[in-house]
Amino acid sequence: MQFTSELRLDDGVFEREFTLGEIPGTLWTPESAAPTPLVLMAHNNGLPKADSRLVARARYTAARGYAVATIDAAGCGARPRSAADEQARADLRRAMQAGEPVDEIFESFIGPLVEKAVPEWRTTLDALLALPEIDGPVGYSGWTALGIRLAVAEPRIAAAGFFAGGYVPRAQREEARQVTIPLLFLLQWDDEGNPRQRALDLFDAFGTKEKTLHANLGGHTGTPWFELEDGGRFLGRHLK
Repeated sequence: MQFTSELRLDDGVFEREFTLGEIPGTLWTPESAAPTPLVLMAHNNGLPKADSRLVARARYTAARGYAVATIDAAGCGARPRSAADEQARADLRRAMQAGEPVDEIFESFIGPLVEKAVPEWRTTLDALLALPEIDGPVGYSGWTALGIRLAVAEPRIAAAGFFAGGYVPRAQREEARQVTIPLLFLLQWDDEGNPRQRALDLFDAFGTKEKTLHANLGGHTGTPWFELEDGGRFLGRHLK
């Protein structure tokens, strides 16, 4: 892991850009002499690590005593996209504009994206836990499809917060039964393009005995800011 820049922000958080082979990432850490727990933070469906909503959540979380890391996984953010990725995105835009069914297009696009992303996130986790300023336990926050796969494949993740918005492939809906860590599941009740009942069925499917559903009125990007506070309390119960 090679750090390429470091910036001290107004809230006392340090923001460092890094590369790990071909993987670009960002690490936020608080001012603390002691090693801190780690939160992996991922955006839905390949949005960039520099997205303003993700950065705001990361800085808020880091200021409360956590190391927070995100990456641009393969085909995501600023990283090169394959011809197949571009074709799937074009097919998706065309189908949505025409009001046609999109589930099969999402399957062909999101499924491979998850499979490519998981090994890179695990490699990143190995490198982060080798840093002296980071200890365990490890939490996860963000993209549900990736989070399900990581929670099943990665035993070092102790708790997770999932955002219900975004397509979850059938393979991950089946894997949800194997998720046994504590969960906080955030649902926007009026999320356009993400059927409410599918999200509720997914919540039922999670195998953990400790899961909480927070539902709020509003569309896809309308998650209330106070959910950050509740998310902080959730992380505090399981990572500190």
